[in-house]
Amino acid sequence: MNPPTPVRGLWCATLTPLDARHSIDSARFVDHVRGLFAEGIDGIVPFGTTGEGQSFGVAERMAGLEALVAAGIPPASIVPGTGCAALTDTIALTRHATDAGCAGVLVLPPFFFKDITDEGLYASYAALVDAIADPRLRLYLYHIPQVTAVPVTAPVIERLRLAYPGIIAGLKDSAGDLGHSQDMLARFPDLAVLVGHEPHLSPMLAAGGAGTIGGLANMFPRRMRRLFDAAGTRDEADALAEITRPLDIILDYPLLPALKALQAELTDDEAWTAVRPPLAPLPSTARTAMLERLRASHSL
Repeated sequence: MNPPTPVRGLWCATLTPLDARHSIDSARFVDHVRGLFAEGIDGIVPFGTTGEGQSFGVAERMAGLEALVAAGIPPASIVPGTGCAALTDTIALTRHATDAGCAGVLVLPPFFFKDITDEGLYASYAALVDAIADPRLRLYLYHIPQVTAVPVTAPVIERLRLAYPGIIAGLKDSAGDLGHSQDMLARFPDLAVLVGHEPHLSPMLAAGGAGTIGGLANMFPRRMRRLFDAAGTRDEADALAEITRPLDIILDYPLLPALKALQAELTDDEAWTAVRPPLAPLPSTARTAMLERLRASHSL
């Protein structure tokens, strides 16, 4: 079997639709993903932060991935989030994704215990790679310290890439700090550095970055495609404005409920508003205010 192709381009941190019982709605999930690819997305990342991944158990996440693959979504275009608080759960999900032929896995650091040392963080990732023991594995480290309170530090990345060349394939930097992303790219030019904050896409591409894994692509895949393709051209400023206008408004509200409320509006499908507890749908007053602001900014 050929090794996975490196992740580059426009990847969507995919929302997870739920049914009336707050279970994954596989049919809607497949339809949504097919629509994303039809609109120009290069790949999907299910069960990350945007996909409420930590709200779903191991069996649910496995079943969700299997539903996508069974429906004909190419595993080579999927990088599922597999990081969990428990190492054994991360191993199970990572092995499942690797066996399915996925392009890689996006792995959070263990996030329950705080003040983790670099030695402990390295040991966790190393134990994962050693347990999988599969040359097909491509591991993308997930740096989102404002959520996990556990940063993936440069010394840990350096040690991992030296210990597991080829296996450690890249980094998703969702810290929202362009300087940090640029520093990671300068330090590790052999790794695919992808940003989570969409407005940072253009400067990172200019510096040699691999692309983005972002949530706005769920609602605005064509706009994100335009932003990616316009990088370094005269169209870049207009394409960026199409993204920053709605993003600046959405970020004033609880992010995942806001994204799902917007998805419901754009698809005329109220079922999209459902989130898995402990999250709660965006209150009606906040939802109305957000949508009115988006319309006033010509973002809808």
